[in-house]
Amino acid sequence: MTLSPSRRRFLTLTAGASVAGAAYAKEAPPLPSRPDLAPNALAANQSYWAKIAAQFSVTSAINNLENGYWGIMAQPVMNAYLGHTERVNRENTYYARGALNDDLQKVTNSVADFLKVSSDEIKLVRGASEALQILIGGYHKLNPGDAVLYADLDYSAMKSAMQWLETRRGVEVIKITIPEPARRENVVAAYAQAFDDNPNIRMALVTHVNNWTGLIHPVKEISALARSRGIDVILDSAHALGQIDFDLADFDADFAGFNLHKWIGAPIGCGLIYIRRNRIRDIERFMNEPGDDDDINARAHTGTLNFAAHLTIPDALIFHERIGIREKEARLRYLRNLWVSEARDIPGIDILTPDDPTMVAAMTSFRFKGRVTTEENNAMVKKLVSDHRVFTVRRTGPDAGDCIRVTPALYNNADDMRGLVEALRSLN
Repeated sequence: MTLSPSRRRFLTLTAGASVAGAAYAKEAPPLPSRPDLAPNALAANQSYWAKIAAQFSVTSAINNLENGYWGIMAQPVMNAYLGHTERVNRENTYYARGALNDDLQKVTNSVADFLKVSSDEIKLVRGASEALQILIGGYHKLNPGDAVLYADLDYSAMKSAMQWLETRRGVEVIKITIPEPARRENVVAAYAQAFDDNPNIRMALVTHVNNWTGLIHPVKEISALARSRGIDVILDSAHALGQIDFDLADFDADFAGFNLHKWIGAPIGCGLIYIRRNRIRDIERFMNEPGDDDDINARAHTGTLNFAAHLTIPDALIFHERIGIREKEARLRYLRNLWVSEARDIPGIDILTPDDPTMVAAMTSFRFKGRVTTEENNAMVKKLVSDHRVFTVRRTGPDAGDCIRVTPALYNNADDMRGLVEALRSLN
């Protein structure tokens, strides 16, 4: 996915943002020109990526390899956010009841252009969880006796929403387990088998990049299998947007939820719902929200948003595009591979994500053999911090047991990844 803003637009936005809110803004060094290298070659260019890392203001107190929670703003985006905050605070309700709606529509248009969809097919919300809860809870094409399907690697809140459909819609809820070790063939086969064994399935939740192990699921193949059987797919793309290069049209998706505050780097509290125009009526109005039957805005009511956060989305998209999604994905996978290639040789450590570049990018989890409990993995996470100043996170979700997730960001470097490997060798 690419956004193609003019150089003039970029300079206008970033210059304006750095003036407003100047009392709190920090000057960021100029963004370097991108070398004329293929993404995989550029990924190993440490000098270039050091200049990109300089765009982020990061604490030196810890080697933070837990960047899957949300993505910090680059300094130019932070400066823009401060500028928008200052304006909203200064102009107050005069702005909120005046020009704000037009400005938010411009934001919506910019996101729609980025996704290559129509602006009347998306609605800005506060995150992918909110978007997906609205889609799952509002999907009204289910009748008692029908079934829905989700997987162990789906996000916890989405699992709960799918389980709730048993009460809300009177349907059977089916859960599958994604195989370990995962491969494209056995992941697709797990869905195919479940679809074949349960012909009453009418809707399936499919995660694009799961938050537990970082596995990129073969969404295109799974969606095609579902569509051939008359099964609607709700796509959880919270971790995909901005981490990997993809085109939503390739998935033939009707319903999807996205985050903008993870890998796009917008302020916290930015996400969106996508519903294909001719399917909007298949999602219920949110608590009798007013609006036309075909109006996606009637499918959600977020209350008062953080206006400044949403106004900063175009600034985040511009910064993201200046880096380049193919280059960004290649760099994140390069950092991931630095530690995984060595950790695979450490006795007693299982890496839970394959090296197939179509199935992994930044995020990968590992497990010390036999240590599958929450308590054991929490203890290891704590030890990584206390003994080695390496911050990771324990994940509870896979049916095979708990694990520890490692997620580098663009501000991390090769030394950070080596620090993790040294820590794992000492702990094993």
